[in-house]
Amino acid sequence: MTHEYILWIATIAYGFHMIEETVYDWHGWVRRVLKLQAEWNEFYMVNAVVIVLGVGCAMVGWRYPTVALIFPAFMVVNALLFHVLPVLVTRIFSPGLFTALILFLPVTAWLYRGAWQDGVLTTNAVLISSVMGFLLMMFPIVLQKTKHLPFFRQEPAA
Repeated sequence: MTHEYILWIATIAYGFHMIEETVYDWHGWVRRVLKLQAEWNEFYMVNAVVIVLGVGCAMVGWRYPTVALIFPAFMVVNALLFHVLPVLVTRIFSPGLFTALILFLPVTAWLYRGAWQDGVLTTNAVLISSVMGFLLMMFPIVLQKTKHLPFFRQEPAA
């Protein structure tokens, strides 16, 4: 038996993370602390795509470990850059911190260890999936930072 099944556990962990962020008002926190003017509908859309990413990576599994490992890389970036680091810098609780610490980091460590034990964890897989996980995590942030620029406004012409 391989450790691919942990990719499914990671996807479930992300679902619990979304619940924590919703209940503890991620929307208010991201506006107040990170100064991003995110809306709830954007939060739901991004998280729907993240779950699709998790399912897709789990389905691909070790046939393409570089692709499969994008999801856990994404989770680590999310945990460290958007939960742990902001709490350390601001001393303000970040909705999602508990699941990032209790689920994301242990599950991804378990997953990478399983990939190593299964012989699919290569340097290239780690590097490429890490870069892709980082870029995918940053994509909605870039959109948030640029959505108010005149070029992107969808107002009717005068």
